[in-house]
Amino acid sequence: MDFPLDRSLRSEDFAVPAIDFRAELNDEQFNAVTAEPGPLLVLAGAGSGKTRTLTYRVAYLLSMGVRPGEILLLTFTNKAAKEMLARVDQLTGVEPRRFWGGTFHSIGARILRIHGEAIGLQKNFTLLDADESETLLKQAVEADDKLFFKDKTHPKPGPLHSVLSLARNTRLDLKETVSRHFPQYTDLAHRFPAFAAAYAAAKKEQNVLDYDDLLELWLDLLVKCPDLAEYFAGRFRHVLVDEYQDTNTLQSEIVDRMGSHHRIMAVGDDAQCIYSWRGANFENIMTFPDRHAGTVIHRIETNYRSTPQILALANGVLEAQPVGRHFDKKLVAARANSQKPMVVQAMDDREQADFIVKRVRSLIEDDGVAPAEIAVLYRSHFVALETQLALSRAGIPYTITSGVKFFERQHVKDLIALIQFVYNPSNTLAWSRVACLLPKVGEKGAQKIHSAALDHAKFLQQDFVDALASDDVKAKVPPAAKDDWAHFCASLREVAHAMRDQKPARVIELAIEGWYGDYLKGAFADYTDRYEELKALTGFASRFDDMQDLLAQIVLLNGETSDKSVAPDQEAIKLTTVHQSKGLEYDAVFVIGLADGMFPGRRAIEDGDVEEERRLFYVAVTRAKNELYLCYPKIASRAGPGGMMLVPSRFLTEISPNLYEPLRIKRQFGW
Repeated sequence: MDFPLDRSLRSEDFAVPAIDFRAELNDEQFNAVTAEPGPLLVLAGAGSGKTRTLTYRVAYLLSMGVRPGEILLLTFTNKAAKEMLARVDQLTGVEPRRFWGGTFHSIGARILRIHGEAIGLQKNFTLLDADESETLLKQAVEADDKLFFKDKTHPKPGPLHSVLSLARNTRLDLKETVSRHFPQYTDLAHRFPAFAAAYAAAKKEQNVLDYDDLLELWLDLLVKCPDLAEYFAGRFRHVLVDEYQDTNTLQSEIVDRMGSHHRIMAVGDDAQCIYSWRGANFENIMTFPDRHAGTVIHRIETNYRSTPQILALANGVLEAQPVGRHFDKKLVAARANSQKPMVVQAMDDREQADFIVKRVRSLIEDDGVAPAEIAVLYRSHFVALETQLALSRAGIPYTITSGVKFFERQHVKDLIALIQFVYNPSNTLAWSRVACLLPKVGEKGAQKIHSAALDHAKFLQQDFVDALASDDVKAKVPPAAKDDWAHFCASLREVAHAMRDQKPARVIELAIEGWYGDYLKGAFADYTDRYEELKALTGFASRFDDMQDLLAQIVLLNGETSDKSVAPDQEAIKLTTVHQSKGLEYDAVFVIGLADGMFPGRRAIEDGDVEEERRLFYVAVTRAKNELYLCYPKIASRAGPGGMMLVPSRFLTEISPNLYEPLRIKRQFGW
């Protein structure tokens, strides 16, 4: 069989300028960069120059006579690939267009465009974007069951697509995928295989591929066409993979088959594998030496980012990992000694937030630290609520790099609108937001329903919320929403009745447990996380005895935290989840909410598997360059009146006290 070639295999000569690899790399990097071809696992610790190592490896291969088109570079972002190949161009003069370098998905698309006919793909296939994929899935499901999406507890097309996508990338069956990651859909899991088959058939009929097909069909090509697999193995003499610990099962199998010659350099860090929730398989990096006999492991442990004291604590985190479930490594500092990290005990999350405000001010005003070099990291969004409020009150600009601010999050705004409407049924904006969550109810439809209820309530001198359940009002409800209407009205009535004699925290609990809680299950794949955030709102409400005071305070705080005159990034501190902080670094880092049940999270503790959470803590610690503050509250105020006693995170208690300085906040902040 003949295979088409592309421009990157053209035979023109090229010359690589002499590079003094010995002078430009440290010993660990040099040994990895100049290693003999073969299976290579490069364990690059945090801040050790992973990207530099990969870049110089490409340059080294070119200097040894390897042609650009014989190198396959796989990354997770186009930005990473462009930056590496641009740096190679600077070093060697070899232009990026001559390489096969890019994300797994972009390389998959390129290969399928050239060779897809071998597995029945037409050359003129087109790619679906995320919205188009969800639309086609919706059509396929409704062709099988036109009523499926009318049940609010069923996943909408977006969450359903997330379930199917994760199953495809992890190579797990749908039942197990649901059990592990989407427990809110357990009772529906038996229906998903038929939906997946209908969706696949619709794509085939329309000659379209979605994002996941680019990997699945690439692997199919390698499995079903051995001659093509052999061609690729000969064509790409060297396969280099960035962030190997983040590969999912599909990607790992693709790498193994594309690199069946075993000349693979997998660069990553098992201690930074933190994305299992989106498909990353920790076993890929751990079993790499088993799948590739003769693997040589290179450790790059010299860290140029953090102080020795921060790295000592990071090493302490690694030492607590179970024996045999990680690669041994020890970060070594290239910097001079400085202060130890501080473990900060606060009474509750409000006191924790006040400490951060005071210390941030000192860092900026007294120590001259740029605001953009300060970060507050957290495991989950709800943990940062009090910190956002405290920073807003103090007039300290901040940006949230992992999403929108707490009171601007969609589900939080939904629930607040529901409470606002029940408290004041004349608030038509709040009513419209809530009513439009019902199937086929738009703004005009919501207005008609509200007008009918208002007329009915006035005529019968009835409470507005009670009037919603009348037949006259129900007649204005679209047919698609009628099945939901009774539960919707009953939930609003329950909230309204609770407002008469219950405190605000209980009212919000009832709102979460009622119709909106069921809606939440179907609307969001990450239902569990969003539910936890709404429970945090219950804790916030526990401070108030009067609903009017609570609602007024929420509006005022929302206005403060939504200030449109936000300072430029260089003048604002960063608030972000630890997941979003990976790959970044800051002069000073505050890790907050370090209590069992918060970090590690409750679900991880209940499942008896906290290892990924420990790796996440390691990532958080290694973001800090100069100062590190590990903060935990003694009381979880979000648990309601009186709070709930917390214990420090096991990740703190399992490391030696010699690695940090304890700091207990005194009243009036005399620490």
